[in-house]
Amino acid sequence: MKAEGGYLISQIKQVSARIFEKMLAKAGIDEFNGAQGRILYVLWQNDNIPIVELSKKTGLAKTTLTSMLDRMEGANLISRVYDSKDRRQIRIVLTEHARTLSDKYEDVSEQMVNVYYTGFSEEEVLFFENTLRRVLNNLQEKENTNDKGYERANNGFSG
Repeated sequence: MKAEGGYLISQIKQVSARIFEKMLAKAGIDEFNGAQGRILYVLWQNDNIPIVELSKKTGLAKTTLTSMLDRMEGANLISRVYDSKDRRQIRIVLTEHARTLSDKYEDVSEQMVNVYYTGFSEEEVLFFENTLRRVLNNLQEKENTNDKGYERANNGFSG
C-alpha cells in the first residue's frame, strides 16, 4: 500500500490557504492574512495568553510566531504586555481593533467549512475529523517522545 496521507494533507493546506486568502480579500478583510487569522482565532477564543501557550494552540514554532507577532503588533492587531505576576513572561493581548474583526473572520471561516465539506454527510465529517485527530495525536506523541537527537525523516512533504 502506498500511503499518501502526508502528501494529501500538505496539498490540502496549500490549496485551502490560497482559497482562504481570496475569501478574506473578497470579504474586505485586508488587516491580516490567513496565517495571522489563525493566531487571531486562538486569541478571540482565549485572549491574554503567554507566547508559549499561543505557540502550542496554533502549532507554530515560537520563532515563526515571534516574527508574525511583530508584524501583527505593527498592524495594531495585538500588543505584548508583561505579566503582572511574572515580569519575565510576556502575554499576547488583542487590540480593540482586532476584536472588531472577529465576526467578519467567522463568516469567512464558515464559508471555508462549507467548501471543505461539500457533499459530505454529517457522519463522514465526524469520521474524517476523528481520523485527523488520531493522526495529529500520533504526530504530537512522536514529537514529545523524541525531543532530543532525532533525525527528521523526509517523506516527500513538509510539515
